Amino acid sequence: MLAIRPLAFTFGLAGLIPFVVTLAIMVFSTHHGPLGTQLFYLYSAGILAFLSGVYWPVSMQMGEHSYPLSPIHAMFLSQVFFVSAGLTLLLDWHLQALIFPVLYILLCLADWFTLPGYWPRWYLNLRLMLTTGVVACQAAAATWLYLVN
Repeated sequence: MLAIRPLAFTFGLAGLIPFVVTLAIMVFSTHHGPLGTQLFYLYSAGILAFLSGVYWPVSMQMGEHSYPLSPIHAMFLSQVFFVSAGLTLLLDWHLQALIFPVLYILLCLADWFTLPGYWPRWYLNLRLMLTTGVVACQAAAATWLYLVN
């Protein structure tokens, strides 16, 4: 049987690589810096959509269990983060730099507090660790962009 925990950690940590690589392109490449910025925020939106998408199938399983979050609220959470990520892509980088870290923090808080007992503790710890890494990359990108522009 496949051990999901090590796999989740491996894929989760690997998912940080594009944040670091595109941040490095932004900072160290004068020619490709703008492309690095676009890719950084595009990847940010994609990962938010991916992470929030888990609430859709979770909502379909909730009818059989008793959780404080209703299936409609779980579907709503899924869509709010998905749509917010997409709409944020339409904004200028000045606003993207502020909104994306907030969305990541809110999604992590949703994972921790909306379904107590649903997620295994190791998953919540992984989400907290990965969110911290992503928000650090977001803060570094925002600082760099505000300093050079």
